[in-house]
Amino acid sequence: MNKKIKLLLIIIFISLFFIFFKVEISESQPPRCTVGATPVNFGNYDIFLNIPVDSTGTVEVSCSANVPKATLSLGISPNSGSFNPRKMRRSGGTDLLNYNIYTDASRTTIFGDGNSGTAKIELRRPPPGGKPEPWSQTVTIYGRIPPGQDVSVGNYTDALTVTVDP
Repeated sequence: MNKKIKLLLIIIFISLFFIFFKVEISESQPPRCTVGATPVNFGNYDIFLNIPVDSTGTVEVSCSANVPKATLSLGISPNSGSFNPRKMRRSGGTDLLNYNIYTDASRTTIFGDGNSGTAKIELRRPPPGGKPEPWSQTVTIYGRIPPGQDVSVGNYTDALTVTVDP
């Protein structure tokens, strides 16, 4: 059975948008891979702009020498129940703000679990120069908030789970 490490993304809006990452690791076995991340900062969202708000973040995966590959997948938005669109909900309110996370800089491939038109991210251990060594890779993820959404000012949150399958 593959060990899964879950990373919880919390998206917060206080006139600025941020994505924060929280690592959850099962203590039943030592992890073969660990995961960390840097936040995605969307900056200000102006409801009157006709261009999307784009930003990037990173996810770093570190694996032991005996792990030849790792697969990253990203879960659905609990606020929308789907991958497209993912939605942030206003704290204390009902407004929803559409956004998404992508695997590519052109923001055409939605980061997901490989279903519903989404893609996982496949990572492979670099070729060893001798015996296999522990390895790590940093992956850039791409966020986008589409323009033209009439939402109230406030804190918007969503929680996404990143799973690493070694």
